[in-house]
Amino acid sequence: MTAYLIRNVSVVGGTPTDLLIRDGVVAETGVGLAAPDATVLDATGLVALPGLVDLHTHLREPGREDAETVESGSRAAALGGYTAVCAMANTSPVADTAGVVEQVWRLGREAGLVDVQPIGAVTVGLAGERLAELGAMADSAARVRIFSDDGHCVADPKLMRRALEYVKAFDGVIAQHAEEPRLTEGAQMHEGEVSTRLGLTGWPAVAEEAIIARDVLLAEHVGSRLHICHVSTAGSVEVLRHAKARGVKVTAEVTPHHLLLTDEKATTYDPVYKVNPPLRTAADVAALRAALAEGVIDIVATDHAPHAVEDKECEWAYARPGMLGLETALSIALDVLGPQWDLIAERMSRVPARIAGLDSHGLDPAPGVPANLILVDSAARRVVEPAELASRSRNTPYARMTLPGRIVATFLRGEPTVLDGKAVK
Repeated sequence: MTAYLIRNVSVVGGTPTDLLIRDGVVAETGVGLAAPDATVLDATGLVALPGLVDLHTHLREPGREDAETVESGSRAAALGGYTAVCAMANTSPVADTAGVVEQVWRLGREAGLVDVQPIGAVTVGLAGERLAELGAMADSAARVRIFSDDGHCVADPKLMRRALEYVKAFDGVIAQHAEEPRLTEGAQMHEGEVSTRLGLTGWPAVAEEAIIARDVLLAEHVGSRLHICHVSTAGSVEVLRHAKARGVKVTAEVTPHHLLLTDEKATTYDPVYKVNPPLRTAADVAALRAALAEGVIDIVATDHAPHAVEDKECEWAYARPGMLGLETALSIALDVLGPQWDLIAERMSRVPARIAGLDSHGLDPAPGVPANLILVDSAARRVVEPAELASRSRNTPYARMTLPGRIVATFLRGEPTVLDGKAVK
């Protein structure tokens, strides 16, 4: 294993120092380190952060390898500064058994670019009718700890309660896609002034807020851990704030696109802007940004959702919802939050790692810590070119936008997966 001496780097925005990486860990830090056998990297002007951790990634394999594979998604993640991603269960077949989650986990290990932690389905086939093999998935080689029917809400309150009770035994987490389905039938975008003007069926904010309110009460009653996926409304923020004030074990995520884009994008009828939950209003975006800074929303998660060309380059009504996110998430965070490195590390690495139980991730570079880290050039700016993305899909809402920041290097257990902004393998 090659040793690396990273010179003159700012660790989480601190005073420049040197980092020596040896045998998969940060062996030493300090000014003027010497290591004749190490490969030297000049990191003047760069910032070292703990590798990013994504709690919400769609890798599509098995079943939709035309849109993404574990390998291509892992490469996109590494280029985006991630060292661990949690792969959602809505594959084909659904990841609702120990066999399927182990398959995804092994594919991640074979790719070797990021740690791929499968998320198991809550219900069999995501159908919302009976619980999946939660215990078997938890006991499998993949050691699943997060369960979600993402893309579908666990709408039955009795089933949701049973799921929360079941995972409590091994400190698991139920990650809810908060959408009351009876309020969103036929919905095409956010319900509001723009949907009325365009004549498109609306997805009301209350459909999200009602499920969150119900589920935080269930989680409080059971004493179990609940995670809310892709929060998108100001009302949801207030429900979460109230729940946290009462000590409910609830965490929440927001996506980069819900921090930046609004429902006005739908006026273009470009299906790249169709997503679930939909893009909301400028007032919602402002509330989400404030909640992220405050900590009411705990983390940024990409909801990276690659789609084949035929599923996105079609009429709005027939397009599949979803956007790419892994390769641009840190840039959006920098655009929204600015270079608040400690806050970015907290929201994109430390806290998501703790929620997922990934003990070797989310740790600031320091002696003895696993060398899962990234080097960021915050002064750089880049134009997003869809054809240059590592993902097999091209449905990025940031095409040809100029975004701040560049991932210079990504290290997974001391081995570079990205160097000079390019994938190593």
